[in-house]
Amino acid sequence: MPRRATSVRASGIIEGLAIPPIPMHPTGLVLALASLLAAAPALTDEATPADRFLAAIAAECGKAFLGEIVFNAPATPDDAFIGERLVMHVRECRPGQIRIPFHVGADRSRTWVLTRTQDGLHLAHDHRHEDGTPDALTMYGGRTVEAGSDTVQRFPADAYSVALFEREGRQVSIANVWTLEFHPGSHAIYELARPGRLFRVRFDLTHPVDPPPAPWGATD
Repeated sequence: MPRRATSVRASGIIEGLAIPPIPMHPTGLVLALASLLAAAPALTDEATPADRFLAAIAAECGKAFLGEIVFNAPATPDDAFIGERLVMHVRECRPGQIRIPFHVGADRSRTWVLTRTQDGLHLAHDHRHEDGTPDALTMYGGRTVEAGSDTVQRFPADAYSVALFEREGRQVSIANVWTLEFHPGSHAIYELARPGRLFRVRFDLTHPVDPPPAPWGATD
């Protein structure tokens, strides 16, 4: 597996989002992320809501935030999220893509992959086993079908995800719509919604916590 981001590329432009040069250093990702924190991405006049949404998240690169479930219906007794410490970690930021591991207690299997596309944004869920191998249900997600706003983006399930859910017998998930919210200096929201199901986690952006260990499958 290729290394995901032991460094951040020297420079890049994401359709209206200009990212400043980031010096390389032998210590790799840690100092690269420190550079991102010192100089948040600059926006051009052509920046779209998708660009500004990505820029707001990238400005927090390297930080982790504690979350809490604010809605979970229907909840089940064996729900993997109930009673666990929930942490999102804005871990890897590169031109056009941000990777955000979502830790559920000791379970480090989940990473959100937010990618700039020609028309907007794509959200994928990278699910790994503890040995780093991909789960049968992985890289599902959706693409934005509307401009959204600087703080809210919605992702209806895309064609790849629909085919994956059908193949794995998860037809109920075909109607999934994911929503990400990022309100700088306040809070972030991750939401999954479909008929008969609503799951929402709120993350406090005002009090960063210690970054968690690397997600399963990370090579840096």
